[in-house]
Amino acid sequence: MTAALAQAPHQVGRIADRLGVILSQRGISPDAAALEPQAEPVTALELADARIPARYRYALADHPHVTAWVNEIARTGRPGPAGAPGISEGPSLLIAGPTGTGKTHQAYGAIRALLAAGVRLRWEAVTAADLYARLRPRSGHDAERELQTMAKCPLLLLDDLGAAKTSEWTEELTYRLINHRYEHLRPTLITTNLPTADLRTALGDRVASRLAEMTERVILDGPDRRRARPSA
Repeated sequence: MTAALAQAPHQVGRIADRLGVILSQRGISPDAAALEPQAEPVTALELADARIPARYRYALADHPHVTAWVNEIARTGRPGPAGAPGISEGPSLLIAGPTGTGKTHQAYGAIRALLAAGVRLRWEAVTAADLYARLRPRSGHDAERELQTMAKCPLLLLDDLGAAKTSEWTEELTYRLINHRYEHLRPTLITTNLPTADLRTALGDRVASRLAEMTERVILDGPDRRRARPSA
């Protein structure tokens, strides 16, 4: 054991010499290799863009009410690591309007704007239909844990609320999710095709009542941009 330890420095030296020869044979200076600059750190926005659906990867929030909400959330965030602001308690935002008016674009743009402003946050995004699919009971899947993850996430984007077929089960799940975020003042981005007057009928009294109090409203209108065609 002692002899092996005594030989270790010589072995390291031989390995270093051999590495120097290999680098020289390839036209690479050993000194230059040692001084090669480190890769730039990946920003939070770059990490988010890897998670955002490709169609919304470069979304920009340009509606004045959406940008005002972003500024309010960023301004009131509590200090996080290294002094960067983190997500805190705050209002939620309901973006309503017909199909194709840019609701999801604005919502993802709001997330990107918060990250670009230096806000450190954990966020989740899911459509209502996918949420119900993920929470359906099945063997080997902890649906309750996943619901709690969505409920407690500092920022949640719940897209297309009211678009999925409803039942007593989906109404109860929606209530539990919205109620938890309502009680804990967790900022939530919600998009819906439903007119705000129809939310009570589609989502139930309990959910509609909480949304009325916890959200600021943005109404988008205009033609369906997906169907728009440039004129000849």
